[in-house]
Amino acid sequence: MEVDEEQTTSTVSAETSIPSSDAPGMVSPVPASLPPPMQLVVPTIVPPSIVPPIAPIPPPTSVRPLAPLPVRPPSIRPPMSQNGEVGSTDSDSDHDDSGPGINKGTGEYEISEESRLIRERQEKAMQELMMKRRAAALAVPTNDMAVRTRLRRLGEPITLFGEREMERRDRLRMIMAKLDAEGQLEKLMKAHEEEEAVASAAKEEAEEDLQYPFYTEGSKALLDARVDIAKFSLVRAATRLDRARRRRDDPDEDIDAEIDWALKQAENLVLDCSEIGDDRPLSGCSFAADGKCLATCSLTGGAKLWSMPKLKKISTLKGHTERATDVAYSPVHNHLATASADRTARYWNDQGSLLKTFEGHLDRLARISFHPSGKYLGTASFDKTWRLWDIETGEELLLQEGHSRSVYGLAFHHDGSLAASCGLDSLARVWDLRTGRSILALEGHVKPVLGISFSPNGYHLATGGEDNTCRIWDLRKKKSLYIIPAHSNLISQVKFEPQEGYFLVTASYDMTAKVWSARDFKPVKTLSGHEAKVTSLDVLGDGRYIATVSHDRTIKLWSCNMAGEQTMDVD
Repeated sequence: MEVDEEQTTSTVSAETSIPSSDAPGMVSPVPASLPPPMQLVVPTIVPPSIVPPIAPIPPPTSVRPLAPLPVRPPSIRPPMSQNGEVGSTDSDSDHDDSGPGINKGTGEYEISEESRLIRERQEKAMQELMMKRRAAALAVPTNDMAVRTRLRRLGEPITLFGEREMERRDRLRMIMAKLDAEGQLEKLMKAHEEEEAVASAAKEEAEEDLQYPFYTEGSKALLDARVDIAKFSLVRAATRLDRARRRRDDPDEDIDAEIDWALKQAENLVLDCSEIGDDRPLSGCSFAADGKCLATCSLTGGAKLWSMPKLKKISTLKGHTERATDVAYSPVHNHLATASADRTARYWNDQGSLLKTFEGHLDRLARISFHPSGKYLGTASFDKTWRLWDIETGEELLLQEGHSRSVYGLAFHHDGSLAASCGLDSLARVWDLRTGRSILALEGHVKPVLGISFSPNGYHLATGGEDNTCRIWDLRKKKSLYIIPAHSNLISQVKFEPQEGYFLVTASYDMTAKVWSARDFKPVKTLSGHEAKVTSLDVLGDGRYIATVSHDRTIKLWSCNMAGEQTMDVD
């Protein structure tokens, strides 16, 4: 019944399109003729079933003009078309939709304002880069006065408010680069050079008669000293080499056993004696050649002699007017020399009498050292020079320059042929005393070098400095052999054991002194006991005693107690 009602309603809705003449005939025959309406409904039902799928078709037709909208943004694409891809489009619609950003006749495009600004920034950055490259290739003076002079010559202000030296130098560099780019630098500099040439012409005319040699002529005494040093060093070197060959070829010689014995002796070092050395901090110490005396100096300007091994005071040496900086015993006599901040070095006998005074330095002295022959004394000074003196005559034989800053340490080779100096320029130099030449410059320390010492083996050199490291240099290879990170503060003094060089001792401002093996440079012993900076040390000839002095005003004597052991043989 429900189906019949639905069919009747569909027929009524479908017959609304039939003309009005047929309407009266359809109302009366409904109960009598059911089959005919069913046949008539079939064609009328088909259109409603077809109409629903057709009904949603109009929306796509209305959406169809909106579909190309995502495709149309060629008007936004001009920045992307810089590679030349816009000119190669295939459809005509693309040309129509490209908008006003493209010229259809020539294939070129107009750059947007944003692209133009980006391009200008890129060009400006490239110009600045090229300007910096050109500036980096220019030679600019490093001296601040020279920089100011150059700025004045170029007509620029020599300084700006709040400008520092490096900023002023960078400004000069950029000004010169700009002038170079404009082609005006050579013209300006040529004009200024001509003005300088005219100004200096008068001075050159006055100095034409004076001719200076490229070297400093030495005195006859220096020549005799060089000959004497050469003769002395040849004999010592021959003796050292013969002994080394004999020990190498002799099957009974066991060098490793000797080194082990020496290191074991160093391991047994203990504090034997401690004595207050002066009223002010101590600055230097040195053992006598026979080991019976110890000399110390302090900031009071005086030096004292002490008996070994009980450290009983023997005498006091007074004569300096400023603080004493170092003391050294002669390797031949029981005479000693002291250095001071009063720019002089003094030579004393063992009785405390003044024998010679060496004057000539222009600034305070630092370390001093005797030549192995005992005839000459070397002094290092803050006037950037070290000097060699004849002890017998007191004459200055050699004034040696070579360091750019103050010279602090000085040491002589055990053969007597070489001298080594170190200074606040972080450099160590090796000099040939027979010719006067600088044969080696040892670069490696990054801070001032304060201590230097030759090894008795003849080819090792040790340096220590403010970078807390001790460097071992091989003179045969002319390079650094080993770097010892020795202390936590600066190293004030370095000394090899003077007989065989089996171990090395360093003193530091970290209040300790340390013993290192010369075979593999490993730590052997740490000498702790001082309460302030350790300023200097010395090692006795057989290695049995080590003396250290400190800012705590004490002298500490370290000794090894090896009962029943045989002492080291001395050739």
